[in-house]
Amino acid sequence: MSAIAIDGPAGAGKSTIAKLLAKQLGYVYVDTGAMYRAMAVYFSQNDINPDDENAINGAVDNIDISIEYKDGVQQVILNGENVTSLLRTEETGKMASKTSKYAAVRTKLVALQRGLAKKTDVIMDGRDTGPTVLPDAIAKIYLTASSDARAKRRYDELKEKGENCSFDAIKEDIEKRDYEDMHRAISPLKQADDAVLVDTSDMNIEQVVAALSKIIDEKKAGR
Repeated sequence: MSAIAIDGPAGAGKSTIAKLLAKQLGYVYVDTGAMYRAMAVYFSQNDINPDDENAINGAVDNIDISIEYKDGVQQVILNGENVTSLLRTEETGKMASKTSKYAAVRTKLVALQRGLAKKTDVIMDGRDTGPTVLPDAIAKIYLTASSDARAKRRYDELKEKGENCSFDAIKEDIEKRDYEDMHRAISPLKQADDAVLVDTSDMNIEQVVAALSKIIDEKKAGR
């Protein structure tokens, strides 16, 4: 089995690009962030304070998360319930950012993610996939973009859905999440030593896919 790891900050386009690459390569796409968000959904639904580590630790054993594919689309199952539609809300994102720092949360999910990589060829994206989850991945890529570019993408996405939003508030939230992700004690967001940095600030989706495809081909060829 072979694995490809894509890391980077929130809003860099990791999920979109990883899905396209997985389809192109015939790999299984595993959204590690979706797993953390599924845990966050459980914490939110059960009114668990994200700052209460003891409460978080006590809840982890009650959580079961699995990934299924329906018509080629990833579905995330939390304790038997499909929670895919709840994963991308602002509330879930903030809860996931606050709770993903805890050792109990990360230990459980990393084990699950590594287990998936042993069963099939996978592309995983997240915050610490290359350095921590898949240190032996054949290709590691750190995908990033300026906070302005990421905020603009998120703003456009929300406006297209008809949601009322503020560009400045979105940018501030992205920068806050960047800081929290980069400064957490356990597995902070960082570029793996052997990862290739790709800045997508001025690139469209097709250009990013082409750039990453080239990197992956070169890594597979041992260059």
